[in-house]
Amino acid sequence: MRVRPVLSPEAGANRYLKYLSLERRIRKNTQLAYERDLAVYCEWLRAQQIDDLEAVTKAHLSDFVTTISAERRASKATLTRRISTVRGLHRFLYLEGCVTEFAASALRSPKPAKNLPYALTISEVESLLAAVGGDGAKDAAASPVALRDRALLELLYASGMRVSEALALDVDDLFNTDGQAFENLADGGFIRVQGKGGKQRLVPFGSYAGRALGAYLTRARPIFATQSETGRAKADARGALFLGPRGGRVSRQTAWLVIQKAAEVAGIKQKISPHSLRHSFATHLLEGGADVRAVQELLGHASVNTTQIYTHVSRATLQEHYQLAHPRK
Repeated sequence: MRVRPVLSPEAGANRYLKYLSLERRIRKNTQLAYERDLAVYCEWLRAQQIDDLEAVTKAHLSDFVTTISAERRASKATLTRRISTVRGLHRFLYLEGCVTEFAASALRSPKPAKNLPYALTISEVESLLAAVGGDGAKDAAASPVALRDRALLELLYASGMRVSEALALDVDDLFNTDGQAFENLADGGFIRVQGKGGKQRLVPFGSYAGRALGAYLTRARPIFATQSETGRAKADARGALFLGPRGGRVSRQTAWLVIQKAAEVAGIKQKISPHSLRHSFATHLLEGGADVRAVQELLGHASVNTTQIYTHVSRATLQEHYQLAHPRK
């Protein structure tokens, strides 16, 4: 009879992480989250003196959930993701034939509360963009950084992209309305976006974003690009659309700081982030009559169910208007 080799928690976790990276092609930040979750799980298994994943039972997993749920520092979202990660690990190992039982078959993550995303009003978006400055058509003295920041935020609101998608763009991903390379963007154009799972989509943007991008590409990016050409920046940044003064790609932290500073100048009290422009994009399109399937395609959602949350935002706005305006509410 063939003896099954022992599969240590660390070996099983590493095998799963390799699968996620090579087959699922998850993003770096997602990969790091999985690594942290699996490290917590492996540490817990070792504390229970479980050295073989084949020995994990449903009772063990129930105890694990009880243990991590008692952690006061972990948010509900973190607990939900951690449970999902562990279930995914056991499912993968079972389907691969590494273990004989799917011990996590009954393991379910608690349903997270559906918090409606905050969407800026149209006037708040306009105030936010004005606070950045960098309006190339009106401000001939705008600094290169201001021109870049204006182009970035205009594009985020015009396209609904995730900030990670925007920062991963290259200049070659820009096209004008005639489908030509990135020149003559004053009337808007299209941008090729690399979404989750490596899926590509073409997303349109309008004249406001087009003019901001044109000003940035002609007056600011060439200045930043000289730093890339001298070898101070990483090689993958040399074709990047959004560059920093040192020639490297703009980081997520920089994008976050840009919008925080603009919100402060604009007097917006609500806590917002670059993702708030994505929420606002979707909400304003639906309130303007756009079809939810079209918005799903623009956002790059795999399922329309993910997009449906924005219809709830629109309904909430409609109800608010009704309560304010109807004489017999």
